[in-house]
Amino acid sequence: MNGNDEKERYRQLLQEIPRTSCDIKVLQDDGKNTFELEESLEVKKEELSKLTRIIRSTGKEEGLLLVVSAPSGTGKTTLCKQLLKVVRDIHFSISYTTRAPRRGEKNGKDYHFITKQEFKDKIDRGEFIEWAENYGNLYGTSFQEIRNCLYNGMDILLDVDPRGARAIKKQYTNGAFVFIFPPSIDILRKRLTGRGSEKDDMIKVRLNKAMDEIKEVVWYDYVIFNETIQSSVDILRSIYIAEKNKRTRLMKKIKNLIK
Repeated sequence: MNGNDEKERYRQLLQEIPRTSCDIKVLQDDGKNTFELEESLEVKKEELSKLTRIIRSTGKEEGLLLVVSAPSGTGKTTLCKQLLKVVRDIHFSISYTTRAPRRGEKNGKDYHFITKQEFKDKIDRGEFIEWAENYGNLYGTSFQEIRNCLYNGMDILLDVDPRGARAIKKQYTNGAFVFIFPPSIDILRKRLTGRGSEKDDMIKVRLNKAMDEIKEVVWYDYVIFNETIQSSVDILRSIYIAEKNKRTRLMKKIKNLIK
């Protein structure tokens, strides 16, 4: 397989893997056996991993994928927006959602707001690297956007929930995964209440979900307790800088230097 064939197969796998994952999810929801599909998925992931190593050894450095997660009301969206102001070289990946825009949100800037049918069509075409349903609304991350940016050396910032982050980590194990904590559960409750857009029963649901999501922290690389915006942004920026300067990410420059 020559270089062009390797890149073409790489692109094919990037499309096939999420499509196969979606097929497995649908079949499992219907109570059907997915053993063969799961085996096929693992084979494809291993092939993708091998091709990724080959491409990295001959091409330019791949971009950094920085994934930030947190329970609702923790302030991760604000932290991500502030990081984008102080780090000019990172690109924010805009997710797709079927929910209605909140006050001040703009289509194409905060989210891509689409209909449920449009969302389901994208699932069928394997266009999402991850997608999930939260409180009746669908959220998903464009696979093509992530792939193209990273392949061209661009750094990407993702703001997704733990379920989405876990799905992404399975395919991009060298990404940096950050979990944001509230200073305390009492403060989280006050933040949710202060939104003014949630009813009491929904606040209770979100708090219960927050406790479940916090348990996911065990597989994240970094944690930040969001006590103040400025200090949390400083920590997040420090994580980005440290990840950019990892030896494993700079091997091409190192090899060129010591030739």
